[in-house]
Amino acid sequence: MAAYSEYKVEVIQDGGCSTLLFGSGNIPVEKMQNVINKYAKDGWTMVFQLVETRRFLLFWSRQAVLITFAR
Repeated sequence: MAAYSEYKVEVIQDGGCSTLLFGSGNIPVEKMQNVINKYAKDGWTMVFQLVETRRFLLFWSRQAVLITFAR
């Protein structure tokens, strides 16, 4: 297993408008790809990913992806 000396965590979440209008939203895949590619170009490696459901306002919930990068 590789030893890393630096870590970064990026949070990507779905939009609040789609959650309000449709009751649920989707993770923006293109945004997630852009973030992963940006960090990869800078020498970062994705080491962990977690999908989390967060409360939004009173009645809604929305998803967020937490991605951990290391180098």
